[in-house]
Amino acid sequence: SSMAGRALPALVSVVVFFISVRDAASKSFVITNNCEYTVWPGILSSAGSAGMDSTGYVLAPRQSRTMSVPTGWSGRLWGRTLCSTDDAGKFTCVTGDCGSGRQDCAGGGAAPPATLAEFTMDGSGGMDFYDVSLVDGYNLPMLVAPQGAAAGGNCEPTGCLVDLNGACPADLRVAPASASGGVACRSACEAFGSAQYCCSGEYGNPNTCRPSAYSQFFKNACPRSYSYAYDDATSTFTCPGSDTAYTITFCPSTTSRPANNLTASPSDRVRVHAVL
Repeated sequence: SSMAGRALPALVSVVVFFISVRDAASKSFVITNNCEYTVWPGILSSAGSAGMDSTGYVLAPRQSRTMSVPTGWSGRLWGRTLCSTDDAGKFTCVTGDCGSGRQDCAGGGAAPPATLAEFTMDGSGGMDFYDVSLVDGYNLPMLVAPQGAAAGGNCEPTGCLVDLNGACPADLRVAPASASGGVACRSACEAFGSAQYCCSGEYGNPNTCRPSAYSQFFKNACPRSYSYAYDDATSTFTCPGSDTAYTITFCPSTTSRPANNLTASPSDRVRVHAVL
């Protein structure tokens, strides 16, 4: 009996360990590249949050990858485009680059402009909070859709399905010399740096920081996405946190075009409103 007594704590530890591992990976992201070009997803975990099993990798056209999401995870995910490796082995991307010099972002965030999916799992009231943000600009269409969620919350798909690069105002457009047309669309904050557009200084609260003509461009095209810093009311979504998984799709429209020639056709817009 004394041997059994000594073995019991070890057995309990093993059981607790397996329960902890199961709970720590109870959710998932299914990340799909539906674009006709390669996309390199980047992932940044918030300070104090458990890390994901990767911080960046490559997805060829029509390729998917499933990632386990730790309980309580918060962070952001985006797509990088037009990436290459130079003769010295340094990896860089024209849009969404995270500055690591490698495919994995290793704690680096997206250089704007970039379309961002933002998550806080198992937050207040046990809910998952998520949004798609254009506050840091836009580089490619993205859809976030909850799967298998229980009833409750504002648990709906969100994102920006329209290709905005072709329609981007000229003073916000990013058009590298090597590309024919825009490859990304900057926010007014990044383009002009003023407190009014950046919601800083005397404009650092929701009463003084209001939508601008530039943020309205993004909002009109993608009404469920964050268009400026205080765009919470129509842009934050919540799902019961217990069994919800999320699909994250780049270029959700089946008629997506190459990254350096993105324009939205009327048929694209019809599909956008059908999904959202």
